Amino acid sequence: MTLERLYIYDTTLRDGQQTQGVQFSEAEKLIIARTLDDLGVDYIEGGWPGANPTDSAFFEAAPKTRATFTAFGMTKRAGRSAENDDVLAAVLNARTPAVCLVGKTHDFHVTTALGISLEENLENIRASIAYLVAQGREALFDAEHFFDGYKDNPAYAVDCLRAAIEAGARWVVLCDTNGGALPREVHDITAAVIAAGIPGERLGIHTHDDTGNAVANSLAAVDAGARQIQGTLNGLGERCGNANLVTLIPTLLLKPAYAERFETGVSREALKGLTRASRTLDDILNRVPMKQAAYVGASAFAHKAGLHASAILKDPATYEHIDPALVGNERIIPMSNQAGQSNLLRRLSEAGLKVEKGDPALGRILEEIKQREAQGYSYDTAQASFELLARRALGQMPRYFEVKRYKVTVERRKNKYDQMVSLSEAVVVVKIGDKKRLSVSESMDEHGNDRGPVNALANALAKDLGPYQRYIDDMQLVDFKVRITGGGTEAVTRVIIDSEDREGRRWSTVGVSPNIVDASFEALLDAIKWKLVRDGAKAQ
Repeated sequence: MTLERLYIYDTTLRDGQQTQGVQFSEAEKLIIARTLDDLGVDYIEGGWPGANPTDSAFFEAAPKTRATFTAFGMTKRAGRSAENDDVLAAVLNARTPAVCLVGKTHDFHVTTALGISLEENLENIRASIAYLVAQGREALFDAEHFFDGYKDNPAYAVDCLRAAIEAGARWVVLCDTNGGALPREVHDITAAVIAAGIPGERLGIHTHDDTGNAVANSLAAVDAGARQIQGTLNGLGERCGNANLVTLIPTLLLKPAYAERFETGVSREALKGLTRASRTLDDILNRVPMKQAAYVGASAFAHKAGLHASAILKDPATYEHIDPALVGNERIIPMSNQAGQSNLLRRLSEAGLKVEKGDPALGRILEEIKQREAQGYSYDTAQASFELLARRALGQMPRYFEVKRYKVTVERRKNKYDQMVSLSEAVVVVKIGDKKRLSVSESMDEHGNDRGPVNALANALAKDLGPYQRYIDDMQLVDFKVRITGGGTEAVTRVIIDSEDREGRRWSTVGVSPNIVDASFEALLDAIKWKLVRDGAKAQ
Protein backbone atom coordinates (compact mmCIF):
# COMPACT_ATOMS: atom_id res chain seq x y z
CA MET A 1 0.00 0.00 0.00
CA THR A 2 1.30 3.45 -0.92
CA LEU A 3 1.60 5.74 2.09
CA GLU A 4 0.60 9.39 1.93
CA ARG A 5 3.28 11.93 2.76
CA LEU A 6 2.96 14.15 5.83
CA TYR A 7 5.27 17.14 6.11
CA ILE A 8 6.66 18.33 9.46
CA TYR A 9 7.25 22.06 9.79
CA ASP A 10 9.21 23.21 12.85
CA THR A 11 8.83 26.74 14.19
CA THR A 12 10.86 26.42 17.41
CA LEU A 13 13.26 29.16 16.32
CA ARG A 14 10.46 31.61 15.56
CA ASP A 15 7.20 30.85 17.36
CA GLY A 16 9.06 28.97 20.09
CA GLN A 17 11.24 32.01 20.69
CA GLN A 18 8.09 33.98 21.52
CA THR A 19 7.86 32.04 24.78
CA GLN A 20 8.07 34.31 27.79
CA GLY A 21 11.65 34.35 29.06
CA VAL A 22 13.15 32.70 25.96
CA GLN A 23 15.68 34.43 23.73
CA PHE A 24 18.01 32.27 21.66
CA SER A 25 21.49 33.43 20.76
CA GLU A 26 22.77 32.91 17.23
CA ALA A 27 24.94 30.00 18.41
CA GLU A 28 21.98 28.38 20.16
CA LYS A 29 19.85 28.74 17.04
CA LEU A 30 22.52 26.94 15.04
CA ILE A 31 22.58 24.05 17.54
CA ILE A 32 18.79 23.75 17.47
CA ALA A 33 18.74 23.87 13.66
CA ARG A 34 21.27 21.02 13.48
CA THR A 35 19.28 19.03 16.02
CA LEU A 36 16.08 19.46 14.01
CA ASP A 37 17.84 18.58 10.78
CA ASP A 38 19.26 15.40 12.28
CA LEU A 39 15.77 14.47 13.37
CA GLY A 40 14.49 14.79 9.81
CA VAL A 41 11.84 17.53 9.85
CA ASP A 42 10.90 18.90 6.43
CA TYR A 43 10.93 22.63 7.18
CA ILE A 44 12.90 24.68 9.70
CA GLU A 45 11.53 28.17 10.23
CA GLY A 46 14.52 30.25 11.31
CA GLY A 47 12.79 33.39 12.51
CA TRP A 48 11.76 36.79 11.18
CA PRO A 49 14.63 38.49 9.28
CA GLY A 50 14.99 42.10 10.27
CA ALA A 51 12.91 41.73 13.42
CA ASN A 52 15.99 41.67 15.67
CA PRO A 53 19.80 41.52 15.26
CA THR A 54 20.03 37.86 16.32
CA ASP A 55 17.59 36.66 13.67
CA SER A 56 19.31 38.74 11.02
CA ALA A 57 22.71 37.32 11.98
CA PHE A 58 21.32 33.80 11.99
CA PHE A 59 20.01 34.13 8.44
CA GLU A 60 23.29 35.71 7.41
CA ALA A 61 25.08 32.61 8.71
CA ALA A 62 22.82 30.58 6.38
CA PRO A 63 23.01 27.16 8.09
CA LYS A 64 23.17 24.29 5.63
CA THR A 65 20.24 21.94 6.22
CA ARG A 66 18.58 19.10 4.39
CA ALA A 67 15.31 20.54 5.62
CA THR A 68 13.88 23.47 3.69
CA PHE A 69 15.14 26.55 5.50
CA THR A 70 12.31 29.06 5.82
CA ALA A 71 12.02 32.75 6.70
CA PHE A 72 8.91 34.20 8.30
CA GLY A 73 7.25 37.55 7.65
CA MET A 74 3.91 39.13 6.96
CA THR A 75 1.94 40.09 3.88
CA LYS A 76 2.56 43.51 2.42
CA ARG A 77 0.91 46.54 3.91
CA ALA A 78 -1.98 48.25 2.22
CA GLY A 79 -1.21 51.28 0.07
CA ARG A 80 2.12 50.06 -1.31
CA SER A 81 3.24 47.44 -3.78
CA ALA A 82 4.89 44.18 -2.79
CA GLU A 83 8.06 45.35 -4.56
CA ASN A 84 8.22 48.48 -2.36
CA ASP A 85 7.35 46.94 1.02
CA ASP A 86 10.43 47.12 3.25
CA VAL A 87 9.26 44.37 5.63
CA LEU A 88 8.70 41.99 2.73
CA ALA A 89 12.06 43.01 1.28
CA ALA A 90 13.86 42.06 4.52
CA VAL A 91 12.32 38.58 4.41
CA LEU A 92 13.32 38.07 0.78
CA ASN A 93 16.82 39.34 1.46
CA ALA A 94 17.34 36.40 3.84
CA ARG A 95 17.70 34.31 0.64
CA THR A 96 15.92 31.25 2.05
CA PRO A 97 14.39 28.77 -0.41
CA ALA A 98 11.01 29.12 1.30
CA VAL A 99 9.14 32.04 2.85
CA CYS A 100 6.09 31.85 5.11
CA LEU A 101 3.90 34.95 5.32
CA VAL A 102 1.22 35.46 7.94
CA GLY A 103 -1.94 37.28 6.92
CA LYS A 104 -5.40 38.03 8.31
CA THR A 105 -8.31 35.71 7.55
CA HIS A 106 -10.75 36.83 10.24
CA ASP A 107 -12.90 39.69 8.95
CA PHE A 108 -13.01 41.25 12.44
CA HIS A 109 -9.21 41.57 12.50
CA VAL A 110 -9.10 42.91 8.94
CA THR A 111 -11.50 45.77 9.60
CA THR A 112 -10.60 46.43 13.24
CA ALA A 113 -6.87 45.65 13.61
CA LEU A 114 -5.73 46.57 10.08
CA GLY A 115 -8.45 49.13 9.40
CA ILE A 116 -8.78 48.17 5.73
CA SER A 117 -11.52 46.67 3.57
CA LEU A 118 -11.94 42.94 3.14
CA GLU A 119 -11.05 43.20 -0.55
CA GLU A 120 -7.87 45.16 0.20
CA ASN A 121 -6.77 42.36 2.51
CA LEU A 122 -7.39 39.78 -0.21
CA GLU A 123 -5.31 41.84 -2.62
CA ASN A 124 -2.48 42.08 -0.07
CA ILE A 125 -2.44 38.27 0.18
CA ARG A 126 -2.51 37.76 -3.60
CA ALA A 127 0.18 40.33 -4.35
CA SER A 128 2.52 39.17 -1.58
CA ILE A 129 2.36 35.48 -2.46
CA ALA A 130 2.65 36.19 -6.20
CA TYR A 131 5.75 38.30 -5.55
CA LEU A 132 7.42 35.49 -3.58
CA VAL A 133 6.69 33.01 -6.36
CA ALA A 134 8.03 35.42 -8.99
CA GLN A 135 11.27 35.59 -6.98
CA GLY A 136 11.59 31.82 -7.17
CA ARG A 137 10.68 31.10 -3.54
CA GLU A 138 8.43 28.40 -2.20
CA ALA A 139 5.55 30.36 -0.69
CA LEU A 140 3.57 29.45 2.42
CA PHE A 141 0.63 31.37 3.82
CA ASP A 142 -0.20 31.25 7.54
CA ALA A 143 -3.91 31.98 7.83
CA GLU A 144 -3.97 33.83 11.14
CA HIS A 145 -7.03 33.40 13.40
CA PHE A 146 -8.48 31.08 10.78
CA PHE A 147 -10.77 28.98 12.98
CA ASP A 148 -12.25 32.01 14.74
CA GLY A 149 -12.61 33.72 11.37
CA TYR A 150 -14.30 30.70 9.81
CA LYS A 151 -16.85 30.56 12.62
CA ASP A 152 -17.77 34.22 12.06
CA ASN A 153 -17.53 34.39 8.26
CA PRO A 154 -16.68 31.07 6.59
CA ALA A 155 -16.93 32.38 3.03
CA TYR A 156 -14.39 35.15 3.61
CA ALA A 157 -11.97 32.93 5.54
CA VAL A 158 -11.94 30.46 2.64
CA ASP A 159 -11.59 33.32 0.14
CA CYS A 160 -8.34 34.29 1.87
CA LEU A 161 -7.00 30.75 1.42
CA ARG A 162 -8.13 30.69 -2.18
CA ALA A 163 -6.37 34.00 -2.88
CA ALA A 164 -3.08 32.53 -1.62
CA ILE A 165 -3.51 29.25 -3.53
CA GLU A 166 -4.37 31.02 -6.80
CA ALA A 167 -1.33 33.27 -6.38
CA GLY A 168 0.90 30.19 -6.21
CA ALA A 169 1.24 29.28 -2.52
CA ARG A 170 2.56 25.75 -2.00
CA TRP A 171 0.91 25.60 1.42
CA VAL A 172 -1.91 27.41 3.17
CA VAL A 173 -1.84 26.79 6.91
CA LEU A 174 -4.91 26.95 9.14
CA CYS A 175 -3.88 28.69 12.37
CA ASP A 176 -5.65 28.34 15.69
CA THR A 177 -3.92 31.52 16.79
CA ASN A 178 -5.76 31.97 20.09
CA GLY A 179 -5.56 28.27 20.91
CA GLY A 180 -9.25 28.03 21.76
CA ALA A 181 -10.46 25.53 19.18
CA LEU A 182 -11.37 21.94 20.09
CA PRO A 183 -10.60 18.76 18.12
CA ARG A 184 -14.10 18.26 16.70
CA GLU A 185 -14.20 21.87 15.51
CA VAL A 186 -10.77 21.59 13.91
CA HIS A 187 -11.70 18.36 12.15
CA ASP A 188 -15.02 19.63 10.81
CA ILE A 189 -13.70 23.01 9.68
CA THR A 190 -10.66 21.45 8.00
CA ALA A 191 -12.94 19.00 6.18
CA ALA A 192 -15.20 21.87 5.14
CA VAL A 193 -12.23 23.82 3.75
CA ILE A 194 -11.23 20.84 1.61
CA ALA A 195 -14.82 20.41 0.46
CA ALA A 196 -14.76 24.08 -0.58
CA GLY A 197 -11.98 23.33 -3.05
CA ILE A 198 -8.73 23.85 -1.10
CA PRO A 199 -6.63 20.71 -1.75
CA GLY A 200 -5.68 18.76 1.36
CA GLU A 201 -2.20 18.11 -0.02
CA ARG A 202 -1.61 21.88 0.13
CA LEU A 203 -3.19 22.38 3.55
CA GLY A 204 -1.32 22.72 6.87
CA ILE A 205 -2.30 23.04 10.53
CA HIS A 206 -0.78 25.32 13.19
CA THR A 207 -2.22 24.99 16.71
CA HIS A 208 -1.62 26.46 20.14
CA ASP A 209 -2.13 24.70 23.46
CA ASP A 210 -4.34 27.11 25.37
CA THR A 211 -6.92 24.36 26.04
CA GLY A 212 -4.34 21.58 26.24
CA ASN A 213 -5.51 20.27 22.86
CA ALA A 214 -2.76 21.39 20.46
CA VAL A 215 -1.57 17.85 19.68
CA ALA A 216 -5.12 16.49 19.47
CA ASN A 217 -6.14 19.39 17.22
CA SER A 218 -3.21 18.73 14.89
CA LEU A 219 -4.13 15.06 14.59
CA ALA A 220 -7.77 16.00 14.01
CA ALA A 221 -6.71 18.19 11.09
CA VAL A 222 -4.65 15.33 9.63
CA ASP A 223 -7.62 13.00 9.99
CA ALA A 224 -9.69 15.53 8.07
CA GLY A 225 -7.15 15.76 5.23
CA ALA A 226 -4.43 18.32 6.11
CA ARG A 227 -0.96 17.15 5.12
CA GLN A 228 1.41 19.55 6.87
CA ILE A 229 1.81 19.86 10.65
CA GLN A 230 3.49 22.84 12.29
CA GLY A 231 4.84 22.69 15.83
CA THR A 232 7.84 23.11 18.11
CA LEU A 233 10.25 21.02 20.14
CA ASN A 234 8.83 20.39 23.63
CA GLY A 235 5.74 22.43 22.74
CA LEU A 236 7.64 25.69 23.20
CA GLY A 237 5.65 28.77 22.19
CA GLU A 238 3.72 31.86 23.14
CA ARG A 239 1.36 31.67 26.13
CA CYS A 240 0.70 27.94 26.69
CA GLY A 241 2.86 26.85 23.77
CA ASN A 242 2.49 25.29 20.33
CA ALA A 243 1.72 21.74 19.25
CA ASN A 244 4.50 19.57 20.64
CA LEU A 245 6.40 17.85 17.83
CA VAL A 246 8.12 15.64 20.40
CA THR A 247 4.71 14.09 21.01
CA LEU A 248 3.35 14.32 17.47
CA ILE A 249 6.28 12.78 15.60
CA PRO A 250 6.40 9.44 17.47
CA THR A 251 2.63 9.24 17.39
CA LEU A 252 2.70 9.55 13.61
CA LEU A 253 5.50 6.99 13.25
CA LEU A 254 4.56 4.43 15.88
CA LYS A 255 0.79 4.38 16.18
CA PRO A 256 -0.88 2.16 13.54
CA ALA A 257 -3.73 4.65 13.04
CA TYR A 258 -1.15 6.95 11.40
CA ALA A 259 1.87 4.77 10.65
CA GLU A 260 -0.19 2.54 8.38
CA ARG A 261 -1.46 5.53 6.38
CA PHE A 262 1.36 8.08 6.34
CA GLU A 263 5.10 8.53 6.06
CA THR A 264 7.20 11.52 7.15
CA GLY A 265 10.76 12.69 6.65
CA VAL A 266 11.66 11.30 10.08
CA SER A 267 13.07 7.76 9.91
CA ARG A 268 12.69 5.12 12.59
CA GLU A 269 16.44 5.34 13.14
CA ALA A 270 16.36 9.12 13.56
CA LEU A 271 13.45 8.74 15.99
CA LYS A 272 15.88 7.13 18.45
CA GLY A 273 17.41 10.58 18.86
CA LEU A 274 14.11 12.16 19.95
CA THR A 275 14.77 12.08 23.69
CA ARG A 276 18.22 13.58 23.17
CA ALA A 277 16.76 16.30 20.92
CA SER A 278 14.19 17.19 23.55
CA ARG A 279 16.80 17.42 26.29
CA THR A 280 19.15 19.43 24.10
CA LEU A 281 16.55 22.17 23.96
CA ASP A 282 16.01 21.99 27.72
CA ASP A 283 19.77 22.28 28.25
CA ILE A 284 19.91 25.39 26.08
CA LEU A 285 17.01 26.92 28.00
CA ASN A 286 18.56 25.86 31.34
CA ARG A 287 15.30 24.10 32.16
CA VAL A 288 14.77 20.83 33.98
CA PRO A 289 13.20 18.31 31.56
CA MET A 290 9.61 17.54 32.45
CA LYS A 291 9.64 14.01 33.87
CA GLN A 292 6.04 13.32 32.82
CA ALA A 293 6.56 14.38 29.20
CA ALA A 294 5.02 11.86 26.79
CA TYR A 295 7.53 9.53 25.12
CA VAL A 296 10.70 11.35 26.29
CA GLY A 297 10.16 12.12 29.98
CA ALA A 298 12.24 10.37 32.63
CA SER A 299 9.00 8.98 34.10
CA ALA A 300 7.37 8.10 30.78
CA PHE A 301 8.35 4.44 31.24
CA ALA A 302 8.74 4.30 35.03
CA HIS A 303 6.93 1.47 36.81
CA LYS A 304 6.66 1.97 40.55
CA ALA A 305 3.93 -0.42 41.68
CA GLY A 306 5.09 -3.94 42.45
CA LEU A 307 2.19 -5.40 40.43
CA HIS A 308 3.22 -3.41 37.36
CA ALA A 309 6.89 -4.31 37.70
CA SER A 310 6.08 -7.99 38.03
CA ALA A 311 4.05 -7.88 34.81
CA ILE A 312 6.73 -5.84 33.02
CA LEU A 313 9.25 -8.58 33.76
CA LYS A 314 7.04 -11.05 31.90
CA ASP A 315 6.16 -8.79 28.99
CA PRO A 316 6.79 -5.00 28.79
CA ALA A 317 3.68 -4.60 26.66
CA THR A 318 1.55 -5.18 29.76
CA TYR A 319 2.13 -1.61 30.95
CA GLU A 320 3.95 0.14 28.08
CA HIS A 321 2.36 1.44 24.89
CA ILE A 322 5.70 1.36 22.99
CA ASP A 323 9.26 0.15 23.50
CA PRO A 324 11.05 3.17 25.09
CA ALA A 325 14.17 2.45 23.02
CA LEU A 326 12.26 3.48 19.87
CA VAL A 327 12.42 7.11 21.01
CA GLY A 328 15.79 6.91 22.75
CA ASN A 329 14.30 6.63 26.23
CA GLU A 330 14.63 3.87 28.81
CA ARG A 331 12.54 1.83 31.20
CA ILE A 332 12.87 2.62 34.91
CA ILE A 333 11.78 0.52 37.87
CA PRO A 334 11.88 3.02 40.75
CA MET A 335 12.61 1.80 44.23
CA SER A 336 10.40 2.80 47.16
CA ASN A 337 8.81 1.30 50.22
CA GLN A 338 5.99 0.09 47.96
CA ALA A 339 8.44 -2.03 46.01
CA GLY A 340 8.47 -5.79 45.94
CA GLN A 341 11.12 -8.25 44.81
CA SER A 342 10.01 -7.94 41.17
CA ASN A 343 10.92 -4.25 41.15
CA LEU A 344 14.12 -4.92 43.01
CA LEU A 345 15.33 -7.72 40.74
CA ARG A 346 14.58 -5.69 37.65
CA ARG A 347 16.34 -2.59 38.94
CA LEU A 348 19.37 -4.57 40.07
CA SER A 349 19.57 -6.20 36.65
CA GLU A 350 19.44 -2.81 34.90
CA ALA A 351 22.29 -1.65 37.13
CA GLY A 352 24.35 -4.65 36.01
CA LEU A 353 24.03 -6.39 39.38
CA LYS A 354 23.34 -10.11 39.10
CA VAL A 355 21.36 -11.46 42.04
CA GLU A 356 19.47 -14.74 42.09
CA LYS A 357 15.83 -14.81 43.15
CA GLY A 358 15.67 -15.85 46.80
CA ASP A 359 19.07 -14.41 47.68
CA PRO A 360 18.95 -13.21 51.32
CA ALA A 361 20.51 -9.92 50.19
CA LEU A 362 17.22 -8.99 48.51
CA GLY A 363 15.43 -8.92 51.82
CA ARG A 364 18.19 -6.87 53.40
CA ILE A 365 18.09 -4.31 50.59
CA LEU A 366 14.30 -3.97 50.76
CA GLU A 367 14.39 -3.60 54.54
CA GLU A 368 17.08 -0.93 54.37
CA ILE A 369 15.13 0.99 51.72
CA LYS A 370 12.01 0.94 53.88
CA GLN A 371 13.93 2.07 56.97
CA ARG A 372 15.69 4.87 55.14
CA GLU A 373 12.52 6.11 53.46
CA ALA A 374 10.96 6.28 56.93
CA GLN A 375 13.83 8.65 57.78
CA GLY A 376 13.01 10.85 54.78
CA TYR A 377 14.97 9.32 51.90
CA SER A 378 13.28 8.85 48.53
CA TYR A 379 14.69 6.23 46.19
CA ASP A 380 11.71 6.58 43.91
CA THR A 381 13.39 9.66 42.42
CA ALA A 382 17.04 8.89 43.20
CA GLN A 383 17.95 5.86 41.15
CA ALA A 384 21.70 6.38 41.42
CA SER A 385 21.62 6.47 45.23
CA PHE A 386 19.55 3.29 45.20
CA GLU A 387 22.17 1.55 43.09
CA LEU A 388 24.95 2.55 45.48
CA LEU A 389 22.90 1.33 48.45
CA ALA A 390 22.42 -2.03 46.73
CA ARG A 391 26.09 -2.32 45.83
CA ARG A 392 27.08 -1.73 49.45
CA ALA A 393 24.63 -4.39 50.64
CA LEU A 394 26.00 -6.84 48.07
CA GLY A 395 29.64 -6.06 48.87
CA GLN A 396 30.17 -4.68 45.34
CA MET A 397 30.93 -1.05 46.13
CA PRO A 398 34.56 0.00 45.54
CA ARG A 399 36.17 2.15 48.23
CA TYR A 400 37.40 5.05 46.13
CA PHE A 401 38.14 7.66 48.77
CA GLU A 402 37.26 8.65 52.30
CA VAL A 403 36.05 12.10 53.32
CA LYS A 404 37.98 13.02 56.46
CA ARG A 405 36.31 16.37 57.07
CA TYR A 406 34.67 19.33 55.41
CA LYS A 407 33.75 22.86 56.40
CA VAL A 408 31.58 25.57 54.88
CA THR A 409 31.60 29.23 55.91
CA VAL A 410 29.38 32.08 54.78
CA GLU A 411 30.68 35.57 55.33
CA ARG A 412 28.97 38.93 54.85
CA ARG A 413 31.34 41.74 53.94
CA LYS A 414 31.58 44.92 51.89
CA ASN A 415 32.78 44.83 48.31
CA LYS A 416 34.69 47.54 46.47
CA TYR A 417 31.39 49.39 45.87
CA ASP A 418 30.78 49.52 49.64
CA GLN A 419 27.88 47.07 49.28
CA MET A 420 27.27 44.21 51.70
CA VAL A 421 27.64 40.88 49.85
CA SER A 422 27.89 37.22 50.80
CA LEU A 423 30.88 34.99 50.17
CA SER A 424 30.72 31.22 50.63
CA GLU A 425 33.86 29.16 51.07
CA ALA A 426 34.26 25.41 51.46
CA VAL A 427 37.13 23.19 52.54
CA VAL A 428 37.10 19.43 51.86
CA VAL A 429 39.73 16.93 52.94
CA VAL A 430 39.67 13.46 51.36
CA LYS A 431 41.95 10.47 51.74
CA ILE A 432 42.82 8.45 48.63
CA GLY A 433 44.94 5.46 49.43
CA ASP A 434 47.49 6.72 51.95
CA LYS A 435 47.42 10.33 50.80
CA LYS A 436 45.25 13.17 52.05
CA ARG A 437 44.14 15.95 49.70
CA LEU A 438 42.78 19.32 50.80
CA SER A 439 40.72 21.47 48.43
CA VAL A 440 39.37 24.97 49.00
CA SER A 441 36.79 26.69 46.81
CA GLU A 442 34.88 29.95 46.87
CA SER A 443 31.43 30.20 45.34
CA MET A 444 31.59 33.25 43.14
CA ASP A 445 30.42 33.78 39.58
CA GLU A 446 32.13 35.96 36.97
CA HIS A 447 30.13 39.00 38.14
CA GLY A 448 31.18 38.65 41.77
CA ASN A 449 27.88 37.19 42.97
CA ASP A 450 27.84 34.43 45.58
CA ARG A 451 26.42 31.14 44.32
CA GLY A 452 25.91 29.79 47.81
CA PRO A 453 27.45 27.28 50.22
CA VAL A 454 26.31 24.16 48.39
CA ASN A 455 27.95 25.35 45.17
CA ALA A 456 31.18 26.06 47.09
CA LEU A 457 31.04 22.58 48.60
CA ALA A 458 30.45 20.94 45.23
CA ASN A 459 33.37 22.81 43.70
CA ALA A 460 35.70 21.89 46.53
CA LEU A 461 34.72 18.22 46.51
CA ALA A 462 35.27 17.92 42.76
CA LYS A 463 38.41 20.07 42.63
CA ASP A 464 41.08 17.47 43.29
CA LEU A 465 40.28 13.78 43.41
CA GLY A 466 43.65 12.78 42.05
CA PRO A 467 43.43 9.62 39.93
CA TYR A 468 39.65 9.97 39.69
CA GLN A 469 39.65 13.54 38.41
CA ARG A 470 39.43 12.60 34.74
CA TYR A 471 36.21 10.69 35.38
CA ILE A 472 34.37 13.63 36.93
CA ASP A 473 35.64 16.61 34.93
CA ASP A 474 32.63 16.45 32.58
CA MET A 475 30.09 16.26 35.41
CA GLN A 476 27.73 19.12 36.03
CA LEU A 477 24.97 19.69 38.54
CA VAL A 478 21.81 20.47 36.57
CA ASP A 479 19.11 20.54 39.24
CA PHE A 480 18.94 20.91 43.01
CA LYS A 481 15.70 20.27 44.89
CA VAL A 482 15.10 20.73 48.61
CA ARG A 483 12.16 19.50 50.62
CA ILE A 484 11.46 19.62 54.35
CA THR A 485 9.98 16.35 55.60
CA GLY A 486 8.15 16.04 58.90
CA GLY A 487 7.61 19.09 61.06
CA GLY A 488 8.56 20.85 64.24
CA THR A 489 11.84 20.02 65.93
CA GLU A 490 11.97 16.62 64.19
CA ALA A 491 11.88 18.06 60.67
CA VAL A 492 14.64 16.93 58.31
CA THR A 493 15.80 18.19 54.94
CA ARG A 494 15.79 16.01 51.83
CA VAL A 495 18.00 17.12 48.95
CA ILE A 496 17.70 15.61 45.46
CA ILE A 497 20.51 16.44 43.03
CA ASP A 498 20.37 15.76 39.30
CA SER A 499 23.73 15.45 37.54
CA GLU A 500 24.67 15.07 33.89
CA ASP A 501 27.80 14.35 31.84
CA ARG A 502 28.81 15.08 28.27
CA GLU A 503 27.52 11.67 27.16
CA GLY A 504 24.03 12.88 28.00
CA ARG A 505 23.67 10.54 30.97
CA ARG A 506 21.53 12.00 33.74
CA TRP A 507 21.29 10.59 37.26
CA SER A 508 19.68 11.55 40.56
CA THR A 509 21.01 11.20 44.10
CA VAL A 510 19.52 11.88 47.53
CA GLY A 511 20.76 13.09 50.89
CA VAL A 512 18.84 13.54 54.14
CA SER A 513 19.79 15.40 57.32
CA PRO A 514 18.43 18.04 59.69
CA ASN A 515 21.25 20.17 58.23
CA ILE A 516 20.81 21.18 54.57
CA VAL A 517 24.56 21.32 54.00
CA ASP A 518 25.04 17.76 55.26
CA ALA A 519 22.12 16.52 53.16
CA SER A 520 23.56 18.27 50.09
CA PHE A 521 27.02 16.83 50.70
CA GLU A 522 25.63 13.30 50.97
CA ALA A 523 23.85 13.69 47.62
CA LEU A 524 26.97 15.21 46.03
CA LEU A 525 29.11 12.30 47.25
CA ASP A 526 26.68 9.77 45.79
CA ALA A 527 26.65 11.62 42.46
CA ILE A 528 30.44 11.38 42.15
CA LYS A 529 30.64 7.78 43.32
CA TRP A 530 27.95 6.66 40.87
CA LYS A 531 29.86 8.30 38.02
CA LEU A 532 33.06 6.52 39.06
CA VAL A 533 31.27 3.15 39.23
CA ARG A 534 29.57 3.58 35.88
CA ASP A 535 32.77 4.69 34.17
CA GLY A 536 34.67 1.71 35.52
CA ALA A 537 37.08 3.55 37.80
CA LYS A 538 39.32 1.24 39.84
CA ALA A 539 39.78 1.76 43.58
CA GLN A 540 43.32 2.83 44.52
